[in-house]
Amino acid sequence: MLKEIHDKLIALTDEELSILSGENSVDRSIYTDDGNFIVDSNKLLPSGELIDIRKHIRFINFPSHNHNYIEFNYVYQGKLTQIIDNNEITLQKGELIFLNQYITHEIKASDKEDIIINFIIRPEFFDYIITLLDKENIVSKFLLTTLYTDYDEGEYLYFKVSERKNIQELLEKIIIELYTNSIMKKATIKLLVGLLLVELVKNSQDIETYSVDNYEKMLIIQSLKYIEEFYSTATLLELSEKLNQPDYKLSKLIKKHTKMTFKELLQEKKLSKAVELIKLTEYSIVEIIEFVGYENPTYFYKIFKKKFGMTPREYKMNRINNLRIKK
Repeated sequence: MLKEIHDKLIALTDEELSILSGENSVDRSIYTDDGNFIVDSNKLLPSGELIDIRKHIRFINFPSHNHNYIEFNYVYQGKLTQIIDNNEITLQKGELIFLNQYITHEIKASDKEDIIINFIIRPEFFDYIITLLDKENIVSKFLLTTLYTDYDEGEYLYFKVSERKNIQELLEKIIIELYTNSIMKKATIKLLVGLLLVELVKNSQDIETYSVDNYEKMLIIQSLKYIEEFYSTATLLELSEKLNQPDYKLSKLIKKHTKMTFKELLQEKKLSKAVELIKLTEYSIVEIIEFVGYENPTYFYKIFKKKFGMTPREYKMNRINNLRIKK
């Protein structure tokens, strides 16, 4: 690790100095306005950012809590002990744990030499990355369930990868990018996290899981993966044939677990892809409409404006103008 970044990681924060001066409880206002202690990504992430890191506070027990985002805990040095559903787990240096937003956990007080990096990640960060992963692997299943369903069971993936040099190098590169300002910072981080997930999948023998696994859940995961892969031509009828399930049953299950209909999920994916193409390509709006699978441009313009408050062309021009201002 670069010395200047290592020094930042081991330095005492204002919050830690307050604790060492006699403060005997975590200042919850830093993390949430919710009385049930659900840590809020809007409190921790800069406005408009999808991913950031925060060094975990040392010297004090962090009380039982949930969070409304996906959290990765990485042990940079030392160890991390937390209690998840009454089970005590101690991560060692170089180990990593993924926690979904329904997990309830408490973190035991860390010592000065224990440096824990918390990755705070909004769900939409994974919209592109999830398409790169094979649908049958354990990481994809975890992300699909966490991102796109309404299951309220706590789940985690514990990666015992301290001896995996390539994974440690990727984590170091991600931390360096998050702590520095570079021209392609956001794109670089997304690529590095994508590579990290691929490497973790390749080392699935090092994963310890805690999850609720049932038949309905698998059907929902397969349905969501189908939408991710075939959004431009996807239909509920085709999905029901692929899964050998009645379309009315799938329709009810999708609504039950995602709070959205198949049509609404498909529309969200198409609009998300359209925005991605507007941002990253030189395709015309007409070409983008065709690419994402809409035959009626008028209808596309209508739903796009309803969701984003502007037409696709206005969205594109706003982005171009914002880029010019930044330059």
